[in-house]
Formats: sequence, structure tokens, C-alpha cells
Amino acid sequence: MITSIPSRRRIRVSNKIFFAAILLFLSIGFCPGAEARDLKDKDLNMKSPFGVLEFLHWNHSWNNYKYPDRKSLEKAVALMKEAGVGWVRMDFLWSDIEPAPGKFQFERYDDIVELLSKNNIQVLGILHYSTDWASACGRWNCPPQDSKLFVNYAVTVASRYKEKVKYWEIWNEPDSSTYWQPQDGLKSYCVLLKEVYTALKKVDPGCKVLNGGLANGLSRVNALYDNGAKDYFDILNIHIFANPLHPGAIEAVTAYPRLAYKIMSRNGDAHKKIWVTEIGSPGVKEGQETKNWWMGDNPDEQKQAEWLEKVFTGLLKDKNVERVFWAFFRDCKGHWDDGVDYFGIVRWDFSKKPAFQTYQKIYQGYKKSMGE
Repeated sequence: MITSIPSRRRIRVSNKIFFAAILLFLSIGFCPGAEARDLKDKDLNMKSPFGVLEFLHWNHSWNNYKYPDRKSLEKAVALMKEAGVGWVRMDFLWSDIEPAPGKFQFERYDDIVELLSKNNIQVLGILHYSTDWASACGRWNCPPQDSKLFVNYAVTVASRYKEKVKYWEIWNEPDSSTYWQPQDGLKSYCVLLKEVYTALKKVDPGCKVLNGGLANGLSRVNALYDNGAKDYFDILNIHIFANPLHPGAIEAVTAYPRLAYKIMSRNGDAHKKIWVTEIGSPGVKEGQETKNWWMGDNPDEQKQAEWLEKVFTGLLKDKNVERVFWAFFRDCKGHWDDGVDYFGIVRWDFSKKPAFQTYQKIYQGYKKSMGE
């Protein structure tokens, strides 16, 4: 039997409950000022279709020490935030992270992930290439001699960052002889993909796994399915390059995901989305001497900006294309020794190209469409 509380005590108890409710509301339901904006920015970026590929981990002689210190990383990330970049595709390079068996070094990557997270920029992490001591051929672009070694590295990385990184890509362009040797029609790659996918889902069931971005057309999309990979990637990942100086380039670019989606549908994957994690072109400053890129003449900086706008507006009209990543964010310095060094929307010295303003403009249009 419940006895009624005397009125004065009832008022005191009611007041305590009221003020406790107010404190609870303030602690979990109301974030004033900058904290509220941070939550809004993070949510907006999580939904954002705007990404870039950038080599934030590069601090080696072979890339001219692109990001040698915290200051250079902070400068790049601040510019990304200014441009409206919601997602960064970046390597978690096996040779950096596990340079010797069982010896893991995370300091560099901890710093990068924390910096991106602090600025509400989401990460698509690439788990790849072989480290020398585990490679089947002693080189970075061969599969591991024992897949268990790669799985252990992938699981260790995903476990460490699972609170901040929820999207993982397994290898880059495994259908290209530049990045996977020998080529065998994706057979050996799909075996590795299945093992890694299964292991990652055990350590972080909420993570999403992408196949390694495919570089060589629709036949490679078919090969994924032919090799039984259907249940081992959550998002189809493709790379599309075309020369903006060629007539019909944008029509060719936008046709590819439409045709890829037909293959997905035919294989029971109509529910999956497509991410284009590499698309771009050079933007070479007038008077700058460099060799042409692999697709012919180098576009100048203005042509690059025009191409960027066509790419994002054209691809994102397709309801099945969820995200597009421009390659790259910042120019490189003598790495490829041709127009590819000028793929960035900012120059090596961090000055902004016309493509930066274009990226920013189309992002602002997206933000407005989202009611922000």
C-alpha cells in the first residue's frame, strides 16, 4: 500500500526531481555555442557526398616529405574544412604501421585521425599495401605471403580506430598491375577480401567495408561477383578517369556508375550504394612545364575547375552514387614527374587553385539544399 507524502515534503521532492531533470537535459540534450555547431558539422559531414583523396601520411623521401610536421598537416586540414570537405580517403600503410613483425607504430596515424576528428572530417581508411617482410615477392605491390599476417594488421588498425573510423577500403586498385602483381582476374584478391571482411566485422560489427577501388572498367565489377565477393563488401568502390579536354568526357564518366549498378542489381546488390573514391585531372598553372598525364594533354587550372564542377554535379545526380572523392587535395612535388603531380585543388605551397573555389561553391550549394 502506498502512503501519500506530506505536502511540504512532496514539494521538496518535486523540486529536486524538476532540477535534476533540468540538469540532465542540459548535459545530454542541449549543447550551447561551439559544441552545438560541432555536432551539427559532424552530422552534416557524415551525410556529405564531398570527399578528397589526400596522402596525409606521406613523410618519406620518395614523396619529398609532403607532410613533415604537425604544422603542415594542420594547414591542409584547415583548408579542407574551408573548402567543405566532408570525407578524406587516406592510407593506413602497413609498412608504416608494422615495420617489423608484431612491432606496431601508431603515433603518426593517431595524430592524423585525431586532427581530422577534431575538425569533424570523416575518414575512409585504406588498408594496404604489403610491407616488405610479409610480401610474397618482397615488394609493396604483391599480396602478402600469408594472408593471416595482413588480416592481423587490418584487425589491429580497425580495433584501434573503431570509435573514429567506421569505413575501410581493402587495398587500392587490385585490378591494376601497378598495385597488385601478378594479375589473375581478382581471384587472389577476392580471397583476401573475404578474410579481411569477416575479421573486421567481428571486431567492429558496425563498420562498413569497401572493395579496393576498381580502375579498369565494368569487366572488373563483373569479376568481383564472378569470384564470389558479393557478400564481402558493403559499398561498391570504383575509380573513374577521363580527360576533360576530350568531347563526351562527362557522358562517359556518368555512364559508368549507371552500368555498374545494372551489374549490381543483376547480382542481387541493388540495395548497395556506389562510391567513386578517385576522380580528377591535372590543373597545371600557365607557363608551368611538365610532361602530359597518362590521358593526354594536361588541362590548365581553369579547365580543372570546370571539370570538377561537371564531375560532382553530374555524378551526384545519380541516386545510387553516394560519395565522390576528388584526387587529390594538394599537388605533389616531383612524385610522378608529369601532370598527375598537379591533381590538387591547392598547390604544393598551399595556395588555392580555381578548383578550390569551385569545390567550395558546390559544397555551399549542397549545404543550402540541406537547410543549413
